[in-house]
Amino acid sequence: MEDQRLLQTHQPAGEMRAHTERIAAEFLAGFEVVEQIDRPAVSFFGSARVEEGSRPYELARTTARLFGEAGWAVVTGGGPGVMEAANRGCREGGGLSVGFNIELPHEQGQNAYVDLALTFNHFYARKTMFVKAAEGFCVFPGGFGTADELFESLTLIQTGKVLDFPVVLVDRGYWDPLLAWVRERALPEGTVSPDDLALLTVTDDPEVAVRTVLDGQARLDGGSPHEPHKADAE
Repeated sequence: MEDQRLLQTHQPAGEMRAHTERIAAEFLAGFEVVEQIDRPAVSFFGSARVEEGSRPYELARTTARLFGEAGWAVVTGGGPGVMEAANRGCREGGGLSVGFNIELPHEQGQNAYVDLALTFNHFYARKTMFVKAAEGFCVFPGGFGTADELFESLTLIQTGKVLDFPVVLVDRGYWDPLLAWVRERALPEGTVSPDDLALLTVTDDPEVAVRTVLDGQARLDGGSPHEPHKADAE
């Protein structure tokens, strides 16, 4: 894989220059696809390994359908599992279903529910598009890749690189042990602050997940035509 070669310690100058040009071209291609997203968007993350009928799959599908019905786009990694569920639900809701896939030796290809697609070679270019395209993140049960996206988003917010960017963790039973570690270890030891914890919304309810992200967008533009009817907070 190209990334394996790129991340080796020493390379000839000509080879490094060629890598840099390809990376720049990939960023440009990603930015051009993002410009084709003609409506507000939310990025979904979660395991590629879950199956239709599982709790994460069905939560993602329902949540994405609600975003679609609200006139939004849903952005995923374009693959199976939670990504497929989100693209599928978005299409069922009449939204714009976007997939930013990546070439990997052990992953399946693009799912069948993507309307607008681009395949990347480099993780860092692809990850930038998830942020650039979206007004918020919805994070479902997953593994290392999902945790990577979650903590990167929190770091970007914490350091002021993105503002008013809701992050919603869907499925309390899955995420509560992680949050317990943050509250019981990281918070008392001062490695995170109470304000950092406030960056997250945790819910089992797809409607709460959608409302959280749409309300965040409404705060930016002074009221959004996509904003749902208000309900009591969970």
